[in-house]
Amino acid sequence: MKMVKIPSNYNYIAAFLTLDCNLRCSYCLNYFGGAGFKNGKLRGEDWVRGLNRIIPRDDLPVTLQGGEPSMHEDFVYIINNLKPGLKIDILTNLQFDIDEFMDKVDPERVKRDSPYASIRVSYHPETMDLNDTIEKTLKMLNAGYSIGMWGIMHPEHENTILKAKERCLEQGIDFRIKEFLGEYDGRLHGTYRYKGACERKSTKRVLCKTTELIIGPNGNICRCHGDLYGARPPIGHILDPELRIKSDFLECGNFGRCNPCDIKVKTNRFQKSGHTSVEIMEVK
Repeated sequence: MKMVKIPSNYNYIAAFLTLDCNLRCSYCLNYFGGAGFKNGKLRGEDWVRGLNRIIPRDDLPVTLQGGEPSMHEDFVYIINNLKPGLKIDILTNLQFDIDEFMDKVDPERVKRDSPYASIRVSYHPETMDLNDTIEKTLKMLNAGYSIGMWGIMHPEHENTILKAKERCLEQGIDFRIKEFLGEYDGRLHGTYRYKGACERKSTKRVLCKTTELIIGPNGNICRCHGDLYGARPPIGHILDPELRIKSDFLECGNFGRCNPCDIKVKTNRFQKSGHTSVEIMEVK
């Protein structure tokens, strides 16, 4: 298979190893708008074959995520068999056997020069125990892993998240806060660049260009999170021998049913604010 070059404007590579999760938070964006995703699954060997085609860049890691990526039966195999030049980040709820993980995965394999931790633990007070999560995070931090915690400022949990942040910082754990995205108490929360993009009132055709390589659990390459979670037709497959990743505007008829992840105003991989995953233009 041909090697795959990632366009220079790409800010993120997301490998959704699985959309399965061992938690079920009420505000999970995977289910925004009643998403009815289908969850196929590549074997670990195929994930390694596909991802190892990528021509690495020091500033652009592959982020293993989900769902909960540790629920993939080959999670550790994938980490240990990706080529050394390909940097790895992990998004996880840390609800797995960390002792087994630390026994099999060298801390240096999931560490890079970055303004944020390579292993990013999402803390969800609805479904997780803070004491247990802090204990696990500290154990990995003290063992040399690049790990930190993140909390979402959901309106119901703001005080809990702020207290969790205070506790973590006191113990030397980097704790950062994300804006809540989604619907709560009858209104849409979040800071978005394109008005009406995810309000689900109507749809229209637009031209859209992404800055993210999004690979679904079955290896399909999706234009955006909305396509991934909505099981819309893919634009390629990670195991396609002739795969080329382009940086082009593509026509889309789903504006109005976008996923908040794609249109929120956020920081990029260098932690500079003002970035949005996609650029959208009207069809002329």
